[in-house]
Amino acid sequence: MNREEQIRFAAHQVMELGNMEVVPEVFATEYVAHAGKRTYHGHAFIRRFSKQMKTAIPDVEVKKIEVLVQTEDTITWQRTLSGTHQRNMMGIPASGKQVEWVDMVVSRFQNGLIVEEWVVSELMGELLVKQPKK
Repeated sequence: MNREEQIRFAAHQVMELGNMEVVPEVFATEYVAHAGKRTYHGHAFIRRFSKQMKTAIPDVEVKKIEVLVQTEDTITWQRTLSGTHQRNMMGIPASGKQVEWVDMVVSRFQNGLIVEEWVVSELMGELLVKQPKK
């Protein structure tokens, strides 16, 4: 599986299906994710985040993946996701509304696995915009 196929496979299996058994096939044990000022580590983070996503947005769907740039060891790509906000996510109450957002990701590979990622996501803003007016 090439790197682009690996990204598509991981997005489908982990984000959409919540299949955690594939995590070691795609992500290095020493995986690191950078999101804003925060840094997350390891397979446990991937599992925790996926569970949180599938709980809050159980019908999450990866609608589109667009690879923007590839180098020898990195891929810069964008994914568009959608689903229905059914449960609380990071303190944001469920709206019951359909949400669609874009994530921008830079994935670095080492020894055939994703070892590090930088992620910028519109998800939290989209969840806040869909909240009922008071």
